[in-house]
Amino acid sequence: MADDDLPTPEPKEIDEKKSLELRHLAEDAVLKGQPYGDEQCNNCLFYMNTDEKISYCWHPKLRILVGHDWWCQWWEPIPDE
Repeated sequence: MADDDLPTPEPKEIDEKKSLELRHLAEDAVLKGQPYGDEQCNNCLFYMNTDEKISYCWHPKLRILVGHDWWCQWWEPIPDE
């Protein structure tokens, strides 16, 4: 199949809805794409896989994929065990 046969991708209604929801979530969460000092997602309690560059944040108010060097106001240190 040639590339000419593929339809031009366009966002669906669900994509626009999700984009708006996530934009509001990011605004409410003070979710930033860079660390805040030493605080960043990969050293936060809620970052699922600290060895990954992108992982799931399981904080009850977020529950989304985030980058390892992102930050939000709900950052919590990983407790020493």
